[in-house]
Amino acid sequence: MANSTNATTLVQTQRRHKEAVRQIRRTIHLEKTMQHTTKAASPPLNGVDTPNLLATINFVAGQPELAKFQFRAHNEWVEGTHSKSVMLGFHGAGQEQKHAKAYYADSDHPAVLCGADHGPTPVEWLLHALASCLMSGVANIAAARGIKLTKVQCSVDGDIDLRGILGISDEVRNGFQNIAVAFEIEGDAPSETLQQLVDQARARSAVFDVLTNGVSVSVSVKTIQ
Repeated sequence: MANSTNATTLVQTQRRHKEAVRQIRRTIHLEKTMQHTTKAASPPLNGVDTPNLLATINFVAGQPELAKFQFRAHNEWVEGTHSKSVMLGFHGAGQEQKHAKAYYADSDHPAVLCGADHGPTPVEWLLHALASCLMSGVANIAAARGIKLTKVQCSVDGDIDLRGILGISDEVRNGFQNIAVAFEIEGDAPSETLQQLVDQARARSAVFDVLTNGVSVSVSVKTIQ
């Protein structure tokens, strides 16, 4: 009887030992998996979620139809030369999307141009669009290349002759005659490499493309009686 009891105890002990070994192996495997995941999910660089950025590029490359987006702005007149735009909904990645909240942008003319100065002029918003488009490009490209930025500034100047939009001269264009962009950039890379960041941002900028290559614009009107 004693021998039988001892045998049973021995079997149980061996089973517990095997289970303990399996548990240790599972723990080690889990720790290795977590370490691997931690290494793969490197922290954002320059505030850019680099892994997500690269994953998005690869995902869209495999499904080109998801790259088709339509952005929208709805504008309403307030009074005088003052109007307000709202940007909320847009279409992209194959379905309707929304910003986290509605974004508003006021536009007006300064007093010297017979306005009440409730906001930047429309052409100043255009300069802002160009500057911010180039700036986001620099940040994304730098992050993708593993370059840490410490300072990036951009100034955009646009020259315009008001004789065009005021109808004084048909020989003067209505829009900007010249736009100059000046970058000041600092980061942990050689000057030539930092210059390449700006060059690549310009090559991939949607706003720069629209301004330099033009785009078809249609205007429709619905009158209310």
